[in-house]
Amino acid sequence: MAPPPGFHLLLLLLLVLLLPPGPAAGLQALGEAAEMAAGLRAGLPGLELELPGLELPELPELEPPELEPECRRLLAAFAEGSAALSGCLARRARPVRLCQACRGQYRSLLGRYRDIARALGNSSESHNCAKSILTSDRLQIVVTLSEFFNETWETANCANCLKNNSEGLSNSTVEFLDLFNKSLTCFEHNLQGQAVDVSPNNYTDVCKNCNGTYKMLNDLYNNLQKLNRHGSESGHSAHLCIDVEDAMNITRKLWSRTFNCSVPCSDTVPVIAVSSFILFLPVVFYLSSFLHSKQKKRILILPKRIQSNASLVNIQEKYS
Repeated sequence: MAPPPGFHLLLLLLLVLLLPPGPAAGLQALGEAAEMAAGLRAGLPGLELELPGLELPELPELEPPELEPECRRLLAAFAEGSAALSGCLARRARPVRLCQACRGQYRSLLGRYRDIARALGNSSESHNCAKSILTSDRLQIVVTLSEFFNETWETANCANCLKNNSEGLSNSTVEFLDLFNKSLTCFEHNLQGQAVDVSPNNYTDVCKNCNGTYKMLNDLYNNLQKLNRHGSESGHSAHLCIDVEDAMNITRKLWSRTFNCSVPCSDTVPVIAVSSFILFLPVVFYLSSFLHSKQKKRILILPKRIQSNASLVNIQEKYS
């Protein structure tokens, strides 16, 4: 059975009259009464409750403590550097040119992170940017981003392409990239000069005219690999930087798969001669063994035959 229309209003007025004394308790009870009124109003659409004079005070919004201006500036600088380096890495993903194009952004980001971490461990409250930005929460997003960029840079082995201070490319890398660009230019030039009536799969001109440049590039890459393997014994990575490796992979795929070219080996004749000699050694061995054993048999059997014939002649002469 539904309550009469004025029952809820009467119940609310009784609750207001039973408010406990004191301003704090009164405000709390008023808040509870207002919440109940809102619930009654939501449950009974036709019921309008008006409590004149019962207005709840607005509570102030709690805001997290802001960083100091200097800390905000350092954080904003790191954010800008992270965005710049991320964009450079994404744009230079294919073909891979990370170490060449993004070294400036990476060095800049390292410097901005060092500016933040420089005050770490400082007990002065005015220099707590490192603690507030780096270690104030479980996620530690700034530290995570810095570790990601460092790991990416080390995995790419960019240090093997750059000078010690990372200000520019090393001399060997510059020489390799110069030959790489010359090889691509030679490929493109001979493809453009190819006759129209020649089959698309016939790249004789490319293989003939670009053989010297490609051979120099391939030899230089092999020498760099050998030097880097020797350097790996002292703790450096055995791989070349990703820019050089990707450039050589692209060139080799074009040369062998697309153009179907091959580099003639100058040691082909000696290798074939030595291989043929080794293959025929068993044949020569068994043949010589067979001939030698047969000749030995003849030497052993022949005197027996001669002796038997001579004895037969003697017997015949005796009885004759």
